[in-house]
Amino acid sequence: MNNKVLIKVIFPELDKEFDLFVPVNEQIWKINKMVVKSIFDLSGIHFQTNFTYQFMNKMSGKLYDGEETILKTDIRNGTELVMIRCQKK
Repeated sequence: MNNKVLIKVIFPELDKEFDLFVPVNEQIWKINKMVVKSIFDLSGIHFQTNFTYQFMNKMSGKLYDGEETILKTDIRNGTELVMIRCQKK
């Protein structure tokens, strides 16, 4: 396996999809934070701080634990992840 995987991130809230290379040795929460910030910056939309986002595998419906690294999950080249908006606690 290489040090990065190509994933498709689907952001239904904005009706957009992005193909991204992400490092396999990085934790999910860091990737999540980077992806959300990048998507909102690229879209020119103000990020709402009262929400968080979580990755969900489009095929299996699995939600990913933020502490896991990409390498320790089933995320591989071509995986499609949906960004699910969650209310902050």
